[in-house]
Amino acid sequence: MDANKLFAAALQLGSEWKVSRSELSAKEHTLKIWLDFQQGHRFPCPECRRASPVHDTVEKRWRHMNFWQYRTELIARVPRIDCPEHGVRLVEVPWARAGSGFTLMMEAVILMLSREMSVSAMAEMLKEQDTRLWRVLGHYVEKAYRREDWSEVKKILVDETSSKRGHRYVTVVTDAESRKLLFLAEGRGKEALGAFAKEMKEHNADPGQIEAICMDMSPSYISGAREFFPKAERIFDHFPVMQMAGEAVDQVRKEFGRQGLLPKGSLWALRGNEWTRSEEQKGLRSSLCAAYPRLGRAIGLREALQEILSQEDPQELRWWFRWADRSRLAPFRRLSKTIKEHLGGIIAFLQSRITNGTIEAINGLIQLAKRMARGFRSFRYLRIAAFLKAGKLRLDLPALPT
Repeated sequence: MDANKLFAAALQLGSEWKVSRSELSAKEHTLKIWLDFQQGHRFPCPECRRASPVHDTVEKRWRHMNFWQYRTELIARVPRIDCPEHGVRLVEVPWARAGSGFTLMMEAVILMLSREMSVSAMAEMLKEQDTRLWRVLGHYVEKAYRREDWSEVKKILVDETSSKRGHRYVTVVTDAESRKLLFLAEGRGKEALGAFAKEMKEHNADPGQIEAICMDMSPSYISGAREFFPKAERIFDHFPVMQMAGEAVDQVRKEFGRQGLLPKGSLWALRGNEWTRSEEQKGLRSSLCAAYPRLGRAIGLREALQEILSQEDPQELRWWFRWADRSRLAPFRRLSKTIKEHLGGIIAFLQSRITNGTIEAINGLIQLAKRMARGFRSFRYLRIAAFLKAGKLRLDLPALPT
């Protein structure tokens, strides 16, 4: 079998196509394969599928998966047919989708590699511009996303994450039951929830079906939930509550710091959980709490709140309120007031099936997406990467027609 017949068999060309010639360059490490159509063949119109005669031809090129580690390019004389109904149209070729500069087999390789590496690393390995790879990934992600059915979504998680340095944020909406990423929007306010409510209508769903929204205590998110999802119970995640408790401890610590009473290393000794500190930090923490009762009281309030939230006991929260209110620590009195104002949502979190682990798992996947899109130049690239990693989309893996 000569080389042209070998390439034709490998490409699974139909009877209407043939390999006219090929050129292997050892110096440039490239393989070029020229394709042509059988004279006299009538091709179907891309619009109505009516077989029509060839009007003229145009030359098209596609990057193919490597043959023997040689960069491979297909070059074809592609017919334009003259359809009686739709006029002159470029025919569809069986080895590539319309508008793509890659063959179907090469696009399958790109999709598989995207599961294992960042786009920048993939571009370097394939010696391709990353913008071309993003276009391929975007096509298949958007196609799969449009097919998603949200009719069974009842509970959602709403969170924010930074998209880049400089405090640029995106809002992340996830199905609390399936842990599937549903929506990603720029910004972190009421408008993001409004955009999600609008998007639901494109996926066989309605905002009225949402029974619960788990989110932080951002006034903007609360306002958006109230306006766009009026039937949904608002549930407040405990993670930001503990962040506020940590900030309250920090404010108390800074009072002593401004007076020059704290030694070097006290910042990290007093922050976080005791079991995450070194033995030296634990010792310093203990001695500082003994020396300054107000500081010890602040850390005790934080640790007690963490324990109560982990035990999921709403009655213990009321005991903690009394302690915080009598503590004579202004930061914790403010925290107590904030928790009371949102108590219904905090208790709802205790009683729901949603856990901090669920939220942390989703956040972890979003961080993977950010690494995959490392150096991304647009929000669209981050969105594509996020849905590849966390969207659980059913991608149509490209394949040659049989």
